[in-house]
Amino acid sequence: MKEKIRLGIVGYGNLGKGVELAISQNPDMELAAIFTRRSVDSIKSYGKGVKIVNIDEANNYVKDIDVMILCGGSSTDIPVQGPYFASMYNTVDAYDNHAKIPEYIKAMNNVSKEAGKVSAVCLGWDPGLFSLNRVLLDAMLPSGKTYTFWGPGVSQGHSDAIRRVEGVKNAIQYTVPIEEAVERVRNGENPELSVRAKHRRECYVVAEEYADKDEIVNAIKSMPDYFVDYDVNVTFITEEELAKNHSKLFHGGFVARSGRTGEDRTNNHIAEFSLKLDSNSEFTANVLVAYARAVYRLSSEGSKGVKTIFDIPLTYVSDKSIEDLCKSYL
Repeated sequence: MKEKIRLGIVGYGNLGKGVELAISQNPDMELAAIFTRRSVDSIKSYGKGVKIVNIDEANNYVKDIDVMILCGGSSTDIPVQGPYFASMYNTVDAYDNHAKIPEYIKAMNNVSKEAGKVSAVCLGWDPGLFSLNRVLLDAMLPSGKTYTFWGPGVSQGHSDAIRRVEGVKNAIQYTVPIEEAVERVRNGENPELSVRAKHRRECYVVAEEYADKDEIVNAIKSMPDYFVDYDVNVTFITEEELAKNHSKLFHGGFVARSGRTGEDRTNNHIAEFSLKLDSNSEFTANVLVAYARAVYRLSSEGSKGVKTIFDIPLTYVSDKSIEDLCKSYL
């Protein structure tokens, strides 16, 4: 019987829990351990007998894990945890701070190459699947414009960034596309749209009793890379309201390429790739698990360093043979 790919999970929030569930749907994989900063006894995993380990002991499990899936937040966790774990393990992560992706890739590439490991970075649906479609559609329709719209839905990364603000007890953030902008794109107008013209951000915040709410609002609205370029509404609510009305992690969006062809560029084409997700975290988790398979295969072939979604063939992601893929999907 073929040996299973042994996976580890770092961080057991919504994404980490989604990864555990995703692993259970892939018969060629198994969960070796969950690593956490919290008390080990406080973690209740879905599977019975799953090993729960303090993150400080991760260096003791190098021989037991083929790929480590990093499930921390992009704001402060992954920039530190990424290089740390890449020095010991093959890794997969969903780092999503678009503005800092180049420097993150450079840091991860240096560490993983030196360690002789493979690190697949910035995976999920955006960055990730949306990134892949932006490149593909741009290549197919070179004369045109590409647009990305997110939502309406919950952004895990932006919600996490708000929760890191001093005085914030809990929070959730919804990304909402501007309908007028969406209609103009789908009508083939090829408009010039600023960041602010495409989306607004709705933030629901539970503040600590001692907190200065004006300072919280200012910290959120002035946050670089996350909020400063958008119209942002901050609404303060109770913890009970948050639990009752804002517990769903739905999200989605679409990438569209509006392009023209023909001698006089008179034929207009709209190509779209869209997602509608009941659970942002669970879908992202499934993407990470699929690409963990690819990382395992690349590492087995002797590959080293950073890989993005642009570098990894689909045949490495799927559990099916090339013959089955051609027969079923080509």
